[in-house]
Amino acid sequence: MLHYAVVFFVIAIIAALFGFGGIAASAAGIAKILFLVFAVLAIASFLFGLIRKG
Repeated sequence: MLHYAVVFFVIAIIAALFGFGGIAASAAGIAKILFLVFAVLAIASFLFGLIRKG
């Protein structure tokens, strides 16, 4: 999931460089959502791992 967030972030940067503001904003929004989902799942996985060991 983090890979897709980085891919959309790179797409947003490239689109912004070429002047496609709408596409850049959309790609940046998607990248932000994917990163937040990744962060929540990573934290949940870490916490469940601690609970399972304890």
